[in-house]
Amino acid sequence: MLKKKIKPGPGQESVWDYPRPPKLEPFRGHIRIVLGGEIIADSNQCFRMLETSHPPTYYIPVNDFTNGSLQEVDGSSLCEFKGLAHYYDIKSGQKVAQRAGWGYKKPSGSYPQLKDKVAVYAHQMDACYVNDELVQAQEGDFYGGWITKAIVGPFKGGIGTFGW
Repeated sequence: MLKKKIKPGPGQESVWDYPRPPKLEPFRGHIRIVLGGEIIADSNQCFRMLETSHPPTYYIPVNDFTNGSLQEVDGSSLCEFKGLAHYYDIKSGQKVAQRAGWGYKKPSGSYPQLKDKVAVYAHQMDACYVNDELVQAQEGDFYGGWITKAIVGPFKGGIGTFGW
């Protein structure tokens, strides 16, 4: 059962105002990801995917990850909107987060900007930041949204939200 939608306050967005199919837009802020105590990604050139009931997913240019931190692994999944996703283990020092990132080598026609970008599951990292705010990971192990104070839900991903 869908929880009551939260009304956004000043400076906030509701995920229930996001479109379906999803909208990809440039993000003019700063993204930083920490794993193994080291910054493995630092970027001001990201995109964010906005989709009904989901906190934004941030796509970071491959070149903004430290050398050797992304290791492509076998397996894929298909998104009806974005196309065939491939996965990455993310490594920093001795720490490896398995299948913690994904991207699209040949994104569907509506999302060409996703080429050479990687999204990351925040719950598998030490920390992820949007404009220096520590994000909260979207619940579940399928979606990769990042929750900040600027986003209100309820959010899809947790137990009982599959049918939303």
